[in-house]
Amino acid sequence: MPDDIIRRPRDDRPEESRRAYLSRTFDEDAELYDRARPGYPSELYDDLTELAGTGPGSRVLEVGCGTGQVTVPLAGRGCRITAVEAGPSMAEIARRNLAGTPGAEVVTARFEEWPLPVAPFDVVVSATAFHWIDPAVRVAKAADALRPGGALAVVRTQHVLGGTEEFFVEVQRCYERFDPATPPGLRPPAAAAVDNADHAEELARSGRFGSTVFRRHEQDLTYGTSEYLDLLRTFSGHRALPEAARNGLLHCIANLIDGRYGGRVTKRVLIELAVSHRR
Repeated sequence: MPDDIIRRPRDDRPEESRRAYLSRTFDEDAELYDRARPGYPSELYDDLTELAGTGPGSRVLEVGCGTGQVTVPLAGRGCRITAVEAGPSMAEIARRNLAGTPGAEVVTARFEEWPLPVAPFDVVVSATAFHWIDPAVRVAKAADALRPGGALAVVRTQHVLGGTEEFFVEVQRCYERFDPATPPGLRPPAAAAVDNADHAEELARSGRFGSTVFRRHEQDLTYGTSEYLDLLRTFSGHRALPEAARNGLLHCIANLIDGRYGGRVTKRVLIELAVSHRR
C-alpha cells in the first residue's frame, strides 16, 4: 500500500479538498508521528550539501517540516533554517526538537498563504511534503523564495520491492478486506521501475528552473509488530479510514505479523532527492 498518497476518492469531493483533508490528518497525533516516522540516511544530507549547497551559513527554507526529521540534521550541519509547517501540533514539536539550536525558526502557517520574507533563500527543501502543497502554487512560490541560482530540493519516499517480500503480498488481503479503495493485487514496485519524472516535468513547464538532478538511496527498516502499527497510524490513507475499518485492518495486520513472521517485518523504502536550480 503506498504511503501518504491521495487515495482513490470515497466521495465526490474535488481533489483539492481531499488533499487538504488528508494533509490535516498528520497533526491529529503529532507525538505519534514524531516517535514513529523514521529519519533519513546520512547520505541524503551529503547529497544535499553537494547538489543544493546546504552547509554552514546557508539560508534554508523548509516547506512542511513535520516534527523536524530533516530540520534537526540540517540545523546540526550549520544551516540557518526557516521551517514552515501547517500543523500547529507538529510545529510545536519541531520547536521542541530544535530547542537550543541557533539559527532555526519554525513558523506555523500553510506555505501557500505564508508571506515570503524580502531576503531570498539559498535553498528550499521539502521532504515528503511537496506533494501536499497546492500544485497551482508550489513551484512558482518556491522559485520566488530563492535567489537566482538557488536550489529547490525535493525528497520523495516510496515503499519498494524488498525486505519481507512475502508479508507485503499476504497483507494485501487485509487491505482488500477493510479498505475497498485498495486495487486488487497491489504490490510494491521494484526500485528500478519507479519513475518520478513528473516532478522534473512540472518544474520544466514552469520555466523557472533548470534541469533536475536525481539521487536515490534504498533503506531497509525493520519493525516489531507494535512499531509497524504505529507507523501505519501516521499514514494519511490509514487515518482517513472509518474507525471500525481502521481498527479491523490493524488487527488483521498484527495477527499476520505475529502469526507468520515472528513479530518482525522489514520494509524497503526508496528515498529520492530531486534538485533543480532557479534560472
